[in-house]
Amino acid sequence: MPAQGQTRDASIWLFAFGYFACYAPYSALTKALTKGWWPGMEHAVTGFQLLPATVLSTTVGMIAFLTAMRWWRYAGRGPLGLPCPGRWTFLSGLCTAGVIGTTTLAYTFDGVSIVFVMLLMRGGVLVLAPIVDAVSKRHVRWFSWAGLVLSLGALVVAFSEDAAWNISAICAADVLLYLACYFFRFRFMSKLAKSEDANANKRFFVEEQMVASPALLLMLAIGAAIGQGEQLGELRYGFTAFFTEQPIVLEALLVGLLSQGTGIFGSLIFLDKRENTYCIPVNRSSSVLAGVLASYSLMVFPAQRAPSSFELLGAGLIIGAILFLSIPPMLAKRTAPAASPAAARAR
Repeated sequence: MPAQGQTRDASIWLFAFGYFACYAPYSALTKALTKGWWPGMEHAVTGFQLLPATVLSTTVGMIAFLTAMRWWRYAGRGPLGLPCPGRWTFLSGLCTAGVIGTTTLAYTFDGVSIVFVMLLMRGGVLVLAPIVDAVSKRHVRWFSWAGLVLSLGALVVAFSEDAAWNISAICAADVLLYLACYFFRFRFMSKLAKSEDANANKRFFVEEQMVASPALLLMLAIGAAIGQGEQLGELRYGFTAFFTEQPIVLEALLVGLLSQGTGIFGSLIFLDKRENTYCIPVNRSSSVLAGVLASYSLMVFPAQRAPSSFELLGAGLIIGAILFLSIPPMLAKRTAPAASPAAARAR
């Protein structure tokens, strides 16, 4: 049992590293493409023009991952014995579809930096964590509360900068939809997964993933077919002329694959059986640090600034949150070997 517990403790941080490694290039590349900074671009593309290609790639990446891992067998079965989600995993998958779309769009708006919008979205989710735990009657340990307070402090620091208030109505709406999707997703996850049964967690993961990106792709296709208005017209362009007129098709597909990578590693973090007030800051901390790295990487393009002192101070508070989340469990494990022989004799 101790070995299994230690593996689980280590795995969440390995997933956090994978999340970080995907998120940094994902956010930086999305920003560069929608600002027209990428080499070979004559003009920028909008977030809605970019979405169809990225979501198509995300869907292919999802199918390839589940097939390579041979995880389709964990899904429930429907007609003809084909993999089929349950009612609640289907709804959770729809929430995840909303998260995928709003996340990509968040890095395409003018007037907000990668780090600021990331702190805004991540801080909002951190607020949701103890609420979901309280509703789900899941115990919240003291160091999880400490990590939460430090993470929220990072959000307060970000809003202390005057430029932080230059946020458009559509960007604010995007963030609110993102948070709403996450709230309901966490409720479904706490009800159906985050258990000792690894197979139950994998079943939730597979059924949610098989719904999320295909559902979003279908919704985008319906919007493109309607094609009325500025945003829906841009979606139609993204499904059609984008693939023949734009020199960044491969880059857009790469954004989608990186997005799927963040979805895989992020979901595996969330599915850890421990309380949401522990797992969510682990996930959010990884993405905020990735955002700082992405912002610095964008300095290779002309006239781009480094993250502000407010943003860096916020990132510093996030590092403090990581320490509070990781050190107490590590210290607790040191006392476990001393108790394990007695426990073994008792058995």
